[in-house]
Amino acid sequence: MVGRASRAWALLALLSAHAAAGATADGLWTALNRARTFTARGQVDVTVNFPPRAEPTRRAAQLPAVPFRPALLRRNFRVVLAGEEQVAGRVATRYDLTPGNPGASRWTVWVDVAWQVPLAFEERRPGGALARRASFLNVNATLAAVHRPLPSPPAGLRAAVLQALPGLQLPDDFTPVEVARQGGRWTVTLSDGVNVLALVIAPSGVRAAPGVVSRRVDGRFVWLVGALPQGDLSGALTDLRRLRPALLEPFVRPLP
Repeated sequence: MVGRASRAWALLALLSAHAAAGATADGLWTALNRARTFTARGQVDVTVNFPPRAEPTRRAAQLPAVPFRPALLRRNFRVVLAGEEQVAGRVATRYDLTPGNPGASRWTVWVDVAWQVPLAFEERRPGGALARRASFLNVNATLAAVHRPLPSPPAGLRAAVLQALPGLQLPDDFTPVEVARQGGRWTVTLSDGVNVLALVIAPSGVRAAPGVVSRRVDGRFVWLVGALPQGDLSGALTDLRRLRPALLEPFVRPLP
């Protein structure tokens, strides 16, 4: 009898933990969706260390747009509410996002408690190195309206990508979300919810560098670019056998 009671209490604790985690993340999902129609403006300090650039820090009037996809975040990240902190003199809730893929970047997002929009974000590589950060130094008194649609991935896109590039091994948790074409170059965007990779089919190759791999297949070149370990990027292309990019044509995103 005691054993059954213990198991029951353990199950109740587990269910409570899952419910609490869902409640914790709800505020983040609300803020990310709201950020598609409203944003804070003021003075933002932006630092980008990956890809490397001569001047990593600049100033902006609003946070750079980051393609957060809540549906994929729910599936691929563990979200922890880490308390409240001050950002630009305002109270913000801090959310820590840890990816299921150990090679992918982890993120922190600070959400304004009153406005329910992000005031800062930070991306760090698995070893802790800062990849990029943007944070308001000061904000205007009111929010500004914006239009930032983020269409859902079209049905059948994942299957089409795997058929167009037989042998492709998608990195863990990354899935195709959109396709663009410019002349003879095709670009498939892969996302885990916030981290993105560019899978490119092009007439010419690209020089290997940290975060960049290239392989020749069928007289063309396939690149994979993004913030994953070099071995993970190379492994995704190792077994490529053919290229049939015409199969991607029905999924091409219209140019704005």
